[in-house]
Amino acid sequence: MRRPLFLRIVNAVEEYDSYFTQKRDRAGSLGLSPLQKVTAVMRMIAYGVAADAVDDYVRIGETTSIESMKRFVQAVIDIFGENYLRRPNNADISRLLTEGESRGFPGMLGSIDCMHWKWKNCPVAWKGMYARGDHREPSLILEAVASKDLWIWHAFFGLPGSHNDINVLEHSPLFSDLREGRAPPANYSINGHDYTMGYYLADGIYPSWATFVKTIPCPQGPKAKNFAAAQESARKDVERAFGVLQARFAIIRGPARFWDREMLQRIMKACIIMHNMIIEDERDDRLPRDYDVRNGESIDLVISHERTIEFQAFIQNHIRIRDKGTHNMLQADLVEHLWGWRGGDTSN
Repeated sequence: MRRPLFLRIVNAVEEYDSYFTQKRDRAGSLGLSPLQKVTAVMRMIAYGVAADAVDDYVRIGETTSIESMKRFVQAVIDIFGENYLRRPNNADISRLLTEGESRGFPGMLGSIDCMHWKWKNCPVAWKGMYARGDHREPSLILEAVASKDLWIWHAFFGLPGSHNDINVLEHSPLFSDLREGRAPPANYSINGHDYTMGYYLADGIYPSWATFVKTIPCPQGPKAKNFAAAQESARKDVERAFGVLQARFAIIRGPARFWDREMLQRIMKACIIMHNMIIEDERDDRLPRDYDVRNGESIDLVISHERTIEFQAFIQNHIRIRDKGTHNMLQADLVEHLWGWRGGDTSN
């Protein structure tokens, strides 16, 4: 994280929560400064050290470090969450579609996958629910969608580690806007077929829905092999995002030490927000700072008080999302499209 971004966060947190403001005690002595408290929290988040390990560096006690952590992550979520964990707007969708088309995947909105965060201090009574065969220790699951620049557009965290990716998807709000008819349009055409829903690249465990494009398990022939290689390469965006997220914030790479599940959810959410802030800060300087937002468009979430769509329309959208026929046709179109896009012989 660059120094200007760090100071921006410090100033915003200090202005939001008076706990971080430096005060004098009854004896007139100055207390801890905002820099001391935020630096202690950052060392705990970035290096994964225990709360009592920052005492020698910033002269701050264990209880103060823990309290600063709790208040800091909540402040980051409240201040920056609306902008850096927003759903893609019309301008974002347009940019993601353009980016996907430049990689040979028209209609792609990103790639989706899940990761586990080990929970060291999981209550004993819950350990059976938060562990499974391939993850013997208790953990919490993060479902995320990431684009090529590693920006995380969707994050759903907190389900027990005994779930698999399909169970997490069934609980996830990823397609809630699409079901309710409130998602921005994503219109594109492949091989003469028109589509109205974007899709995510996924691995083999995900269901064959119209909103997922999976690889071909045992590709036969040059076209299928070409598609499988391209899909598996582009799908690694979310894997790279997980790796960068854990490299930047070691607290989510190692076992979680907090007892409270809600606290772990806030820590994960704050880390993702700061990850996206770093992505924005390190983007090409030729791009305007607010290029994700169209002129005149508010970045704040607007709460709708209008009537929702009719139940039958909701059911139809739900069926369209899970349509296996559309999934198979889309995959076949992409196989042909990628073969021609990479310069293959379209006559075969």
